[in-house]
Amino acid sequence: MAAPKGLARYLPILEWGRQYDRSILTSDLVAALIVTIMLIPQSLAYALLAGLPPVVGLYASILPLVAYAIFGTSRTLAVGPVAVISLMTASAAGAVAAQGTAQYLEAAITLAMLSGAMLAILGFLRMGFLANLLSHPVISGFITASGILIATSQLKHILGVRAGGDNWPDMLSSLAASLGTVNGWTLAMGLPTTLFLFWVRKGLKPALEAIGLAPRMAGIIAKAGPVIAVAATILAAIFLDLGDEGVNLVGAIPQGLPPFALPSFDMGLIGQLWVPALLISIIGFVESVSVAQTLAAKRRQRIAPDQELIGLGASNIASAFSGGYPVTGGFARSVVNFDAGAETPAAGAYTAVGIALASLFLTPLLFNLPIATLAATIIVAVLSLVDLKTPGRLWRYSKADFAAHMATILITLWAGVELGVIAGVAVGLLLYLWRASRPHAAIVGRVPGTEHFRNVLRHEVITDPAILSIRVDESLTYLNARWLEEYVLERVADQPEVQHVILMASAVNAIDASGLESLEAINHRLKDGGIAFHLSEVKGPVMDRLRRTHFLDELNGKVFLSHDHAVAALEGGQGVGKAT
Repeated sequence: MAAPKGLARYLPILEWGRQYDRSILTSDLVAALIVTIMLIPQSLAYALLAGLPPVVGLYASILPLVAYAIFGTSRTLAVGPVAVISLMTASAAGAVAAQGTAQYLEAAITLAMLSGAMLAILGFLRMGFLANLLSHPVISGFITASGILIATSQLKHILGVRAGGDNWPDMLSSLAASLGTVNGWTLAMGLPTTLFLFWVRKGLKPALEAIGLAPRMAGIIAKAGPVIAVAATILAAIFLDLGDEGVNLVGAIPQGLPPFALPSFDMGLIGQLWVPALLISIIGFVESVSVAQTLAAKRRQRIAPDQELIGLGASNIASAFSGGYPVTGGFARSVVNFDAGAETPAAGAYTAVGIALASLFLTPLLFNLPIATLAATIIVAVLSLVDLKTPGRLWRYSKADFAAHMATILITLWAGVELGVIAGVAVGLLLYLWRASRPHAAIVGRVPGTEHFRNVLRHEVITDPAILSIRVDESLTYLNARWLEEYVLERVADQPEVQHVILMASAVNAIDASGLESLEAINHRLKDGGIAFHLSEVKGPVMDRLRRTHFLDELNGKVFLSHDHAVAALEGGQGVGKAT
């Protein structure tokens, strides 16, 4: 994809629209049809998860897709309601109003507006890098815990019982207390549907191919598995009169296009919702960009993260003004969109048309849809997000990342989604600061017959007792300045015969004021002890900043272009001048 220029930078549709032709139209229409079939039951189910009327899920799947088609940069990302954001919406809106009330819906709409405004502002300020505050272990842990919470929260609909709880222990205890009131008819609907949907994800496509169906057609039919479950359970509910047997049904769904809606501008409500909205924005952006970058790489395309912020912001604002709730790019539907051959974001706009037609003409058919079917759809979708292998991999690779991952999982399960994200970010930052405050450093020596220097503890190297070569593998900042002083002086104390200390700075990308003060302190301490202090392999930008100080004038040793030159010169007894 060519780099955006001028107005096309903010309106990517102006770029890809110039190459739009009949072939691309056909591919986009086919993809839109497949995604529409998949998105209808998903939208209803995720609205249920968010504690909203099912029709709100349809509303959140129309105008947001059109907005993203105009402002988004990914050719295949499919925007709409997703499980994790739906759970976060339920948590945030539930803190200010009771489910089923007008205030609850108003809170959800306001969340979409706040999230959209935040994302758009961050995009215009080019602050997409803020998503880097969430490391992969934190995101993975949060999604795993959210998947467990979501699946557990839907078991009550599978069992036909009343249960609640804001965290995992409360949900489990509430479910356990309700086991005596399980509705047999509901369980008879929910359990087979869940098992069928699990089988559809893995087994239906191979089964269809085995009977001679083309792989592409088999894949399309397999993606329609939830629609098959919806149709079958609706028919069962009608013929068995399950409504009279205590099975909860979706009931009447308003027929028509999304209404014009206004978010609340009450500052009290905004004050309660802005933190959850910020977390929803960041989580949604990270999830969306991860999916978009993965799919773009497969076609050697690119996305613009800052413009993605604007695209997602526009989608959420559109959702708010059409009676929806926060949306983002969904992994499953985006992969389906990609596999179905979508060529441009127009496929999303065509999907919006399909959802709009469903809202106009199909909603009466959903009156007898069992809630258990939607719950089964959610459970099957979110359990694919639960990753039980990552903790083991992280434990073997990085104990610090394992700690951040597990802290995020445990706090999310026990304290809720908002505190889980905050705790994960906090633990990740604290561990980063701890690592930065104790950087890796090594005493190095020459690899025989080469100009290379390596860690004396890892390689057979040649050293000179009069020369102490120290390599620091981190920028020198206030976090590690004092540590560096102690490290250098302790190594010097361990080797009384040392006459020269060389700080190999090949991995030092920056030196802040605290780092400079430490270098000055080391220089003075070594000078008082009759030891020369030298630097080698200092990077250009770092050297430029050092030249603006008095440090180089006060340095009692030299600055060498390479460490090899430094050791060769000092072994030869040179001791005057400054080499740069």
